[in-house]
Amino acid sequence: MTVGEIQAGTETPPEVLDGPFSTRQLLRIDEALRLADQGTGLVFSVYVGGLDEPIREHAQRLHRQLADPDRSILIAVSPNQRKLEVVTGRYARKRIPDTYAKLAALSMVAAFGGGDLAGGIINGLDQLASHAGKG
Repeated sequence: MTVGEIQAGTETPPEVLDGPFSTRQLLRIDEALRLADQGTGLVFSVYVGGLDEPIREHAQRLHRQLADPDRSILIAVSPNQRKLEVVTGRYARKRIPDTYAKLAALSMVAAFGGGDLAGGIINGLDQLASHAGKG
């Protein structure tokens, strides 16, 4: 089933459309994730939703649940709480030091403040992948 397709026997589209993104925005984020993964050899993930307190610890728990946490970068965004965390695994951190992750986070926050959640995530992915370079 594709995004926006209605399941047989139901009148409602899948829940993904109830989120903060349009189908076009989801496709753009998916493409940015694919390009970041392919260009760097790292694994990028995005989580958008509520984060439990303490925020950083919740984001780190989510990161540890990824298939290859050492090579992974998680962008965790909670729009309602106005929180953002970038978590890098042990190997990924060697290619994306905290300083560069913070710069990408500042760029994302600026876009989020302007009301562009999807654009901020896409730009952040691009910046992080650019800093990581080819893997």
